[in-house]
Parts: sequence; C-alpha cells; structure tokens
Amino acid sequence: MNILVANLGSTSLKFRLFRFDGAGGAALLAKGGYERVTDYGKAIDDCLAELKAAGHVRTPADLHGVGFKTVLGKNLTGCVPADERVIAALEGFKEIAPAHNPPYAAGIQRFREKLPGVPLVALFETAFYQWMPEAATRYAVPQAWHEAGVRRYGFHGASHKFVAERSAELLGRQDIAERVRQLYQAGPTSVKGRPLRVISCHLGGSSSVTGIRDGVAVGTSMGLSPQSGLPQNNRVGDLDSAAVPFVMKTFGLSIAEVERQMTKESGLLGLSGVSNDLRDIRAAADTGNARAQLALDVLVHSARHWIGAFLLELGGCDALVFTAGIGENNPDLRAAFCAQLEELGLVIDPAKNNALRGAEGEISTAGSRAKIFVIPANEELVVARETVRCIAARN
Repeated sequence: MNILVANLGSTSLKFRLFRFDGAGGAALLAKGGYERVTDYGKAIDDCLAELKAAGHVRTPADLHGVGFKTVLGKNLTGCVPADERVIAALEGFKEIAPAHNPPYAAGIQRFREKLPGVPLVALFETAFYQWMPEAATRYAVPQAWHEAGVRRYGFHGASHKFVAERSAELLGRQDIAERVRQLYQAGPTSVKGRPLRVISCHLGGSSSVTGIRDGVAVGTSMGLSPQSGLPQNNRVGDLDSAAVPFVMKTFGLSIAEVERQMTKESGLLGLSGVSNDLRDIRAAADTGNARAQLALDVLVHSARHWIGAFLLELGGCDALVFTAGIGENNPDLRAAFCAQLEELGLVIDPAKNNALRGAEGEISTAGSRAKIFVIPANEELVVARETVRCIAARN
C-alpha cells in the first residue's frame, strides 16, 4: 500500500512516499520538495512527475492514498476524508492560519483533479487535542466569541501523538501505545493500571509543550493559532492583548502591519536581532552578543514555564520528552530546560545528554524517578499511518 504525504507550507511543498506491508510496517520509498512555490498546481504536477520518473507511481493505481497535515479547520478536526467539508473548514479559518490553510485547500483540490478515485485524507494538527478538558480549551472571552471559534486548539498534534505512542513503548506500556494508535478511530478507550504522565516538548522553528495523560492531551501551550505559546522563530508567542492597540497608537500602525510584525519580525528573530535560526543565534551568543543570549534565555524560561504547568496539572510525570530540531540537537538547552528539577524527580545525566544529538535515547540518570527522553520527530509517518487507518475504517 503506497501512501503519499503532502506537506504544504506558505511557499513550499514537501512530500514523502511510504509503502506499508500487510503487518503495518512502513518503508520510506521517496522524499523531496520544492521551495519558493508560487503555483501549487505546478508543484504538485512536478511531484507526481518525479515519482513517476522514479518508477514509484506510474499510474494513479499505484497510489492508494494521499495524506495532508492540515492545520486548522472551522468546526472540524480529527482524521477525516479530505472532501468539500475539509475545504470549507480550511476556508472558514483562513484568517487565523493564513500561511497554511489556503495552500492546503488549493493542494487538496489539485490532487483531486490529478488523482480521481485515490482516497485523500486530512489529519488536522488540532486532532490530538479534541479530548482536552473544557477548562483547558476556554479563554475568558464573551460567549459570542467562543461560539465563533475563539478557543485554545493546540498544534503540532502529529508530533505530540508520535511522542505519546513512542514514549509509552519505551516505558513498557503497550496498552497505552495501542490506545494512542487507535485514538482517532475509537476515541479514548479505557485503560487499567497506574496513569502514564508524559510532558512532550516539540522545540523547533515553531515550538509547543503538551501535557499527556494515558496517551491523551490534557493541555498545550499553543492556543487559537500557531502564533501563540512559546516564542517561535519569527512569531511572537504569548502576548498581552493590550499591546496591540498600544503599539498601533504609539507608532501609527495599521492592524495589518501590527500582525505582520508579530508574525514576521518577532519571536527569536525579534529578540536576538540576528536571525530566526537558532544556530545563528547561538553563534552570536557565543561571541558575546547580549540580545542573542537573551533570545536563548527567553526560550528556556518559556519552555520551563509550560513544563512546570504540566508537572502540576499531571501531578508529576513519568517522562519528559524533547523532540524536533532544537530539542533533538542541543544538549546545552536540554540541560537548561531541566536545571534544578532534581527535587521533582527529573535528573539529567550530563554525559548521556552531551553525547546524544539527532537520535533517540534516554538522557536521565539511573536514579531519576522520571525518565528524560529524546525522541526524533516523525510527523509524516504519523500522517501516513493515520491515512491508512482512515482508509481502512471507511472500507
């Protein structure tokens, strides 16, 4: 069974082709992508032509499904067929996710034209959070705002779901891992035994922290849009709403310009004044650049704030997990995130931590009450697996 995963960004198309065997095992057959995309129809045509030239997808019959890592839909979440309902949901929230929703709507329509009869599946980034307690989803806004869709949705769902499943496996809780695997088809099923508490830190170009109990999210740092939570590469993260009218009056800015500056010139870029790439920021900090060092410090402070929030919400944790580019490749930042947590049962092993970059492993000491893991992100595999499960459930 061949499943194509299409990841559409504001100016990019990245793809991966997986082949699933009868036992559910997946092999990566091909991957690629295109940057500076202005015509998604052409990019999709080029993608399919590339797969055909390589002998992977010679005709539509060689492709059994296409999965999309859609971000945010109005009145719709989960893992669902990518039909007119999905396109309408993407259109309904295009103002909240302007960099992602229009490209996905256009991409889904193009694949429908090019591959008639091939099942298309949308896995919303918000899907992992649909069972959060209501108190964790609500903002203290007028009821009419809430009914219009102003609430905490959460993002990076595919990444945090992968962490939920893999951490359960590493901790010997196959019952929880199986619960996570079936989550989008069966919902949260009953489990027995001691609760499994995991705090998942997706730290990369955009970052979020999620608290997970028995494989199900109980809360997350991101809210209505991907602009919230931790400071992102060039997006502001959490900000007091009073800042918007204040800077509009102070600098004579339009709401559109304020939004542009919050989403293009803020975050780690705005703090450091150097770059939105952590590698550049670190290099500048190492030469004594105070603003670059401040950017690193703010990221650490914000991540620790949310880790602490979920330690309290979960009543402790069994595993703290780091994933995505920053989380997987920066031992010094992992050490900073875990500093002075020994009394809370989280003790990092400096030697293990310093030796681990870009690979899976445990970085806690033998005596640590809770485990500290690095688990490389694999969002595309999650989308491919869920696409297979969605197609199987429909059949």
